[in-house]
Amino acid sequence: MSDLKLFPTKIRNTNELGQEIPYGVEMINAKKMWDLGYKGDGVVVAILDTGCQPNHPDLQKRIIGGRNFTPDHNGDPRNYSDNHFHGTHVAGTIAAELNGQGVAGAAPKANLLILKVIRSNGTSSYDSLIRGIHYAINWRGPNKERVRVISMSLGGPVHDPRLHSAVRRAVSKNILVVCAAGNLGDGIANSFEHTYPGFYPEVVCVGALTKDGKPATFTNTNDQIDLVAPGVNILSTYIGTRYAELSGTSMATPHVAGAAALLIQGYEEKLNRKLTEREIYNLLINNTQKLDFDRAAIGAGLLDVSRGIKSKR
Repeated sequence: MSDLKLFPTKIRNTNELGQEIPYGVEMINAKKMWDLGYKGDGVVVAILDTGCQPNHPDLQKRIIGGRNFTPDHNGDPRNYSDNHFHGTHVAGTIAAELNGQGVAGAAPKANLLILKVIRSNGTSSYDSLIRGIHYAINWRGPNKERVRVISMSLGGPVHDPRLHSAVRRAVSKNILVVCAAGNLGDGIANSFEHTYPGFYPEVVCVGALTKDGKPATFTNTNDQIDLVAPGVNILSTYIGTRYAELSGTSMATPHVAGAAALLIQGYEEKLNRKLTEREIYNLLINNTQKLDFDRAAIGAGLLDVSRGIKSKR
């Protein structure tokens, strides 16, 4: 069986300094949720990726735990540091702190569980990914926290029943599973491309938009796309305590994972109860703007978390 891989990612540039709120976070209207007091507090998002730079100043206070499922770092399960760059970038878009410097993520007070399932060469075995998913499901934090959202920006061409079973188990435990659609697109909406786990119907499958609100030419199109988010020239955290602009459905996915954390906090505070996975999914779909493009390219539309909660009362 072939390995899973990171989707091709383009680095536009690396910067020593970033801007506080990247355009993608602005585009999904996350700040409107922050202004209501919802920044993802108490919500744990598991990132299954290349790891994360644990001492990055924008991320170090957001990491609640982690584990390595790869042979990297001599196979030390405690060393989940990022020896690539992809996972650190994804982590920043989800939850980089709103600290007056660098960048801010969509949910700047969410907690991150860093699960390194991708090797330094950008590949992952199905076994590593499956073990990572089960670990996320079973994980309990120091105060009995549980993972509420899993973010996966990777994929492969092969349907593995064990992977599908792991995804279904996560969903059955009320964990929202958010996956990148993939970067195999040819710019033709009715030309279907798919990768796994993004093509599984149980996941939230995320496509990518440009800054001007058009489907990115590289984004996969198919009948499982649920919604789209910014994915071109996304500024976020980068290894070496730096910042970089990357493009790909990998960059769109963490916008959705972070937005889910905002919605979970907001609605659970309002309703005074836990949300089911189906309720979280419906909230995401209801918090979209319709776009005038083929549904196979954009699903329900552009993520816009400001369309739901209007006030804290």
